[in-house]
Amino acid sequence: MYAVIKTGGKQHKVEIDQILEVELLDKNAGDEVVFDQVLLVSDGDNVSIGQPVIENASVKATVIEETKGNKITILRFQRRKHSMRTQGHRQRFHKVQVTEITAG
Repeated sequence: MYAVIKTGGKQHKVEIDQILEVELLDKNAGDEVVFDQVLLVSDGDNVSIGQPVIENASVKATVIEETKGNKITILRFQRRKHSMRTQGHRQRFHKVQVTEITAG
């Protein structure tokens, strides 16, 4: 059984006991989070597709930890001006483990 959910402006294909990284949520480690924007649910033979979401379908997950992604370096350079500026960024994520998928 798998589902396609939408969170943080991205779509993720999830299965039970899968660990995935999602955008930072307003939760702490050990909290349960419910994703209610389910776009597709499949349990082998039966496939339910939402238009755009499936009513009463949800995916429950447990927050494992908060992590940071890889460092991205931004370099702004103006040629012949002797001007250069660097900036770095590390995106913060939450690692969650899917515990339950309920089809509407």
